[in-house]
Amino acid sequence: MARVSSEAFAERLASGKPVPAILLLGEEAYLRDECRALLIEKYVPLAARTWAVSRFSADRDEVQAAMDQAQTLPMLSPQQVVFLEDAEAIEKFGEKSREAAVESIEAYLKNPAPFTTLVIEAAGLDKRMKLGKLLEEKALIVEVELGDDPVRRVAAAAALARTLAKEQKVEFEKGAAEDLAEFVAGDLMRLKTEVTKLATFAAERNVIRREDVSALVISEKTATIWEVADLLASRQSKKALEFFDRLLREGEEPLQMLGAMTWMYRKLIEGSEVRGVVQGWQAAKALGMNPAQAELAIQSARKISRPKLLAGLRALQFADDRLKRSGDNPRAVMEFLVATLATKEV
Repeated sequence: MARVSSEAFAERLASGKPVPAILLLGEEAYLRDECRALLIEKYVPLAARTWAVSRFSADRDEVQAAMDQAQTLPMLSPQQVVFLEDAEAIEKFGEKSREAAVESIEAYLKNPAPFTTLVIEAAGLDKRMKLGKLLEEKALIVEVELGDDPVRRVAAAAALARTLAKEQKVEFEKGAAEDLAEFVAGDLMRLKTEVTKLATFAAERNVIRREDVSALVISEKTATIWEVADLLASRQSKKALEFFDRLLREGEEPLQMLGAMTWMYRKLIEGSEVRGVVQGWQAAKALGMNPAQAELAIQSARKISRPKLLAGLRALQFADDRLKRSGDNPRAVMEFLVATLATKEV
């Protein structure tokens, strides 16, 4: 079947053509969530979504359960949407289990239920394996990723930023959306959060300026803040201090850095609650971040106890108060903060 972008998929759904089986392929969490929302909005009435929207995971060995549900008439709704997440896990099953899972999907796709939209989700699939070949032939493939081209990623992220801003009744001045896209390195989940923050800051002015982006959004180019999490977890205070010293010399604002660290610590706390072995895409879904950062966040969170993470948030708040109220030397405040966070107990 066809292969379309997430934007073209929205247009296809709007046209009213039925789509019995869909593969959401890619690692971009924001685009995947958008496609999910479009499908549910299109096919399932609001009052019936408790019964007519089902979620299964191949990683939890629920392939057969998903196919059984797809063949079962939905309650209180003429249509249902059945999601089978983590389909890439099937490729790692033992031979017998893998064959059984693929045969189950193949049997369903030969005669899909007219009242079901089956949505299979995968971060990536090997086209040489049977599952990839089967879905290439039988499902509409929707690409939920921006690709590796940095120019394309920034352009797409900037366009989305303008759309999100319009929804909040603000607009970007010329060049500001592109600045934001570059600052977040095309991370659409973070982009959405930053647009909300910038829209609140713009308030009645209704215009997000380039200087607002520079003041409020810490750049991924100059501050890979997740590097710090690992340094603090392993108590490498000297290297962490060198990191922040470099940022200060490059012109990053101390309050901006503290804001990024506070956000990081909150994500570490969320990551500490994720159980079991997780891959990048699974971590991204749990934390609402891009896969590489999410996986690193969970790895770092498991090196730091929850009490220490909570104490770290308090230390960050104390540092924030010192900078705002006492006017202490920013470098001294950051040095004290890093030394505190890197100790065995906070």
